Amino acid sequence: MTGEGLYGIGAVAKMVSVAQQTLRTWEDRYGQIVPERTPGGQRLYSRDQVDQLLFVVKAIARGVQPADAHRLLAERSRQPVATQSELDPTFSILIADRDHFSADLCEYFLRTEGYAVRTATDVVAARQILENDPPSLAAIDLLISGGKGAELCLLTRQHLSIPILATSTLESHDAALDAGADAFLSKPIDPLRYVSTVRDLLGTSAYVRRPVWAQ
Repeated sequence: MTGEGLYGIGAVAKMVSVAQQTLRTWEDRYGQIVPERTPGGQRLYSRDQVDQLLFVVKAIARGVQPADAHRLLAERSRQPVATQSELDPTFSILIADRDHFSADLCEYFLRTEGYAVRTATDVVAARQILENDPPSLAAIDLLISGGKGAELCLLTRQHLSIPILATSTLESHDAALDAGADAFLSKPIDPLRYVSTVRDLLGTSAYVRRPVWAQ
């Protein structure tokens, strides 16, 4: 078992510093790391698969050929790859969620991890934050303001180069990825998975400097 698919191929390419086409080639050629496919054909990688790709990339960096790196992956016993342990206090999160309880719960766990967090319960308030004081990451409920979360994801992607985590009580992987989200989580939210997903996405971001809304 490799776990539930969470991350779109664009986010994974950033996480492991490998071109999307290379990831597709490895999938077809070696068949070791095969992501889930959504009904719409989008690739979704699990956290375990990201760990496996990091193992392969590190082996290649040491001079191992890609085919041999994938053979080593097949032979090894699963070993967790270390994740980012020290959080940058400059990282801030926007939680745009129609559900006050869900927003408060996620805010609590993120603040416990050391992140600065702001919340918005409608698209208007969320957009004001995005435009006036852009966060390092936006977590957007697709059903906010009567289902306008996908539009908010698209708007955010058009104007900001930040990771986007989409959430929903509906099965909305395709809608989330098509709207520019980097990852999708189903509700009700599992707090540990939520925090680890945020950590993973921020670990891919080079935008520690303050993001700027592109006019």
